[in-house]
Amino acid sequence: MLPSSPKICIIGLGYVGLPLAAEFGKQIKTLGFDIHAARITALQQGIDHTLEVDKETLTQSKDLSFTSNENDIKNYDVYIVTVPTPITSAKQPDLTPLQKASELLGRVISKNAVVVFESTVFPGCTEEFCIPIIERASGLRFNRDFFAGYSPERINPGDKEHRVHNITKVTSGSTPEVADYVDALYARIVTAGTHKASSIKVAEAAKVIENTQRDINIALINELALIFKRLDIDTLEVLEAAGTKWNFLPFRPGLVGGHCISVDPYYLTYKAQQVGYNPEVILAGRRINDGMGAFVAESVVKMMTQRRVHVVGSRVLIMGLAFKENCPDLRNTRVVDIINELNTYHAEIDVYDPWVDPGQAAEEYNLNMVNEPAIGQYDAIILCVGHTQFRAMGAQQIRALGKPGAVVFDVKHILPKTEVDGRL
Repeated sequence: MLPSSPKICIIGLGYVGLPLAAEFGKQIKTLGFDIHAARITALQQGIDHTLEVDKETLTQSKDLSFTSNENDIKNYDVYIVTVPTPITSAKQPDLTPLQKASELLGRVISKNAVVVFESTVFPGCTEEFCIPIIERASGLRFNRDFFAGYSPERINPGDKEHRVHNITKVTSGSTPEVADYVDALYARIVTAGTHKASSIKVAEAAKVIENTQRDINIALINELALIFKRLDIDTLEVLEAAGTKWNFLPFRPGLVGGHCISVDPYYLTYKAQQVGYNPEVILAGRRINDGMGAFVAESVVKMMTQRRVHVVGSRVLIMGLAFKENCPDLRNTRVVDIINELNTYHAEIDVYDPWVDPGQAAEEYNLNMVNEPAIGQYDAIILCVGHTQFRAMGAQQIRALGKPGAVVFDVKHILPKTEVDGRL
């Protein structure tokens, strides 16, 4: 019998898990678990380095608590798994976090518990990969002793308008009864409503194609930018003209990074190849998007060379390292592709991003960031991320960071066309 007033444990307290725990904690006894003790200590002090949940919410909710102790999460009614699902260097799904979370669940789960996965996966992963691990570790039998659901996360880091409660939630369950239960559980906190899928596989597939569709659309615009560059046509002007038609989609060229759009398609293509289908369009889009960083770097180098600036030993300022604007999230940022390409020319690179933790940048990418960019010292400036602070600076202040005649390249269309030397 599934309890009407369950105790909930959220496993993984990153950009997805913490906002979810905070929302459930407003109504239901909720325990947030993370393997990183330092993260738990910070949350108990009201500090969230992701900037997704404020101090008041973390410290004043009587039904929300946090732990890194495995023994504390035994005998909960509902476990919701929100661990990351990255890719390997070979661009294959890395299921290690899911495997470890499933092994953990097998050690702590009790009879009649419900496990809901929110991590983005390929269709079939929950029932074919995660559930068998839980069964082996627990000795319990699926759909007799414990149950499962899948409800894909739709968190958009840095977005203060679209939050857990006002984004429609897709839900599913391993039996009709569990599907109803999971749906009703999320309906308690999601005011925008829920959509109950007919199966866990359908819900998994729905999630993975959301970002695949967006990735392909951006790839098309990026490819158009590559074509228009060779035709000496401004891409944004073309898109603005085409956008006067009511059904033209307003995508823009750019770097495609982050934990979703640049990763999720590889989960779908992996599964497609497993069943004997080669997904040509999806993989072609991925190749285009993965090559945009190098294209930006090569464009800047070409402009520097045309101005007789010796690229070797030149100073280049990278403005923005996060994968998107107004957010400290560095996961899979494609700005590093620009940096890596420029390093092959032996340029001296300064990276400036007021949103990013320098320690995290050093740990994840071996980058030493500058606290403030030097004035009048750069041969080239590349605007990579559309942070509010950069937009507020304006062309004059940004150009003042460069030497006379410095190249200014605008990846994010922050400045007017007349104020930059190049843009996507």
